[in-house]
Amino acid sequence: MMEKMSEENIEEVRVLEAQIEQLQAEVEDLQQQDNHNDISFNFRGHMQDAMLYIFGQKPGAEKENVLSGLKEEVEELEEDLKLQTHMNGIILNSCTRKTLQRNKMKLVQQLCVSGVCSDLVFEVEFQHSEVKRGEQLKRTVSDLNVVMDSSDLQTFSSFLSGVEENRDLVLLFRTLRTFSDRCEERRRTFQHFQEKFPSVVSLPAGSGSEVMTLNHPKLPGCVLILHWSVEVCREGRVTPKMELLTKIPERALKLFPSQAVGGSAEAFQSLLRILGSEAAIEAVIMAVSLSADI
Repeated sequence: MMEKMSEENIEEVRVLEAQIEQLQAEVEDLQQQDNHNDISFNFRGHMQDAMLYIFGQKPGAEKENVLSGLKEEVEELEEDLKLQTHMNGIILNSCTRKTLQRNKMKLVQQLCVSGVCSDLVFEVEFQHSEVKRGEQLKRTVSDLNVVMDSSDLQTFSSFLSGVEENRDLVLLFRTLRTFSDRCEERRRTFQHFQEKFPSVVSLPAGSGSEVMTLNHPKLPGCVLILHWSVEVCREGRVTPKMELLTKIPERALKLFPSQAVGGSAEAFQSLLRILGSEAAIEAVIMAVSLSADI
């Protein structure tokens, strides 16, 4: 009786082992099919040929032709990246990608891109989805989060909120270039006048800040402050804004007509409209210096 039960148990074990081996074979087949689908879903052309060759899906391919085609495609991508960097002024430092979902019909990835535009450092995180519907491929962006390092973020925060809400990556990078260009224009202008009129012009927070001060050496305490901000609305319009502020001791105010001092801001705005930014700033500097020969 015991021998009969033992033989039955052995037979059941053999049946179970056979079933396990069959299941393992099926899983291996599915994994190979999934690898093939993943490769086809993400790569095209020479890149796809190379990946198929590596994974053994294309045994008839010649190694030299595959590697040559792959090298050519990488070189084309590098040239395209250089061209895009030259056109939009954005240099990418890193790009990480994590796959969250992948099957024959849908691919969802978490991406994190960091880089610099002029002196403006940024990091962008978002989810990118690709969904196949018949012959069409629909791409969408979600969960967009933008982190930036800039002293002008107070004028940029409203725009960033709108970009994250609307998940508009194109608007973000287009406006980022325009914003950085206007900030670079301000930096160059401030630095130019500080080098040209060192006895009158000072930059308390450096050439990258919003403030330039004008102070005649023989009139201590009498200061004109040029505040040059770069404002960005939610729609992405970038607008430079300049204001001339006065800082004059109370004793000095008694020596000047109140109308002349009080109207300096309005007079500067008129100069901006007539002469433009650089000529208007230089006119104010010449007025503060009391002489054309500094």
